[in-house]
Amino acid sequence: MTPLTNSNIKTYEEINEKIKRGDAVVVTAEEMVKIVEEQGEKRAAKEIDVVSTGTMGAMCSSGAFLNFGHSDPPIKMEQIWLNDVEAYHGNAAVDCYIGATKMSIVKPFKYGGGHVIQDLVSGKEISLRVRAYGTDCYPRTRLETTITIDDLNQAILCNPRNAYQGYNAATNGRDETIYTYMGKLLANYGNVTYSGSGCLNPLSNDPDYETIGIGTKIFLGGGVGYVIGEGTQHNPKKHLGTIMVKGDLKQMSPEYLQGAAFTRYGTTMYVGVGIPIPILNEGLARKTAVSDANITTEVIDYGVPRMNRPSLRKVTYQELKSGKIELNGKPVKVSALSSLKTARKIAKTLKDWIEQGRFLLNKPAETLSTTREFKPMKITKEIHYVRSIMIPAITTTIDTSIHDVAKLIVEKNVNHIVIVNDDNTLKGIVTSFDVTRAVARNKNKLEEIVVRRVYTAKPDDPLDAVAKELETHKISALPVIDEKNKVLGIVTSEEISQLIAK
Repeated sequence: MTPLTNSNIKTYEEINEKIKRGDAVVVTAEEMVKIVEEQGEKRAAKEIDVVSTGTMGAMCSSGAFLNFGHSDPPIKMEQIWLNDVEAYHGNAAVDCYIGATKMSIVKPFKYGGGHVIQDLVSGKEISLRVRAYGTDCYPRTRLETTITIDDLNQAILCNPRNAYQGYNAATNGRDETIYTYMGKLLANYGNVTYSGSGCLNPLSNDPDYETIGIGTKIFLGGGVGYVIGEGTQHNPKKHLGTIMVKGDLKQMSPEYLQGAAFTRYGTTMYVGVGIPIPILNEGLARKTAVSDANITTEVIDYGVPRMNRPSLRKVTYQELKSGKIELNGKPVKVSALSSLKTARKIAKTLKDWIEQGRFLLNKPAETLSTTREFKPMKITKEIHYVRSIMIPAITTTIDTSIHDVAKLIVEKNVNHIVIVNDDNTLKGIVTSFDVTRAVARNKNKLEEIVVRRVYTAKPDDPLDAVAKELETHKISALPVIDEKNKVLGIVTSEEISQLIAK
């Protein structure tokens, strides 16, 4: 393999001159993989001028600044709704910011800010409703009208965090299906979801941000946009870079800006992003030739309600894109949350624009930081976890008689008996009400009344997540188990209530 070198063999100016003449050699990131494999990075660095990339995925940290112009009499907007989606008013009198994840007040979980942006770009009429407190210079207090994107003075897509350099794959080890920003995750590791376009992903093709930074010209939402800095949660030390981007919404297309709703999670917007990577040196030729087989991510258990969730294994994008991976020794179905088909179209479109001389490259005024420290949220109020209030569980085996279970409930003064096997593995649960009902119906065998589908907790689960679980399922206790399903104790609504009362 040719040794890595960062000495430039081309400049932005030279590449742009070739673009103007129609002589630039442009390939997509997928094509670059094959070229470097066949010809080597040294030759590819000399012959290839630009590599185009693309991704199309849910980018929750997205939104748009809108300016409506002044009404007569004028109004200083205080509360604003666009198609019943509230927009942020804390700007000048008739400016607002609408975020992709803000949900409609009449159609929550189905329609949100991302849909409003898509409808605007589609040329649809949007209802605008405004309330204000009135001032001497802005006396109007109410306004209702309809607008289209052509009625706006400015419509600026401005996304604080887009195009993650890498993103975890998700699965769920709990005994129940959960609903997340990674989609619907089936119980007991029943499926895996992932996002990102792998070898086409923009920041994966320039992982050290040699060519990406403030002023980098990009494909954004079907139009031309710019990187305006590092994105929020930019985490370069873990190769999780992000970018903040902006562009003229009036030039964009609903094909590449699509509102979406994730079941029981909320709304978002799919955003198409493509970044051209100029091949200035052999190092960039090598980096842009990264294949799906060489891009890895972690499969994370989203069933654990903590920031630092456990990783089950590393996986390549080649495996993810195959539609099935092995997890805990079993094949598990994998599905993508992003669109590889659209990512390829973005890379191809960007390639065409450059080849046609319609898109020149911008040298960034400042590249993205490679040293930024990523910090978790500072917490000043104590957080309680299950281990702090769980109590010993009263257990028995399935061959115990209902009469003896009733005696246990009375003697131990409890409402829940946890059913285990001989090695203390969880097998079920019964409550005092279950026993009372069984006696009334002349039942004698415990196996006739045991609840075998048991909702559980782990020692490091936060109590607010446990309280939500109890409320969701209308139950009053959760056995606490370890990773091998062994019973460690039990947490009940009584313990949680006592803690809150302190």
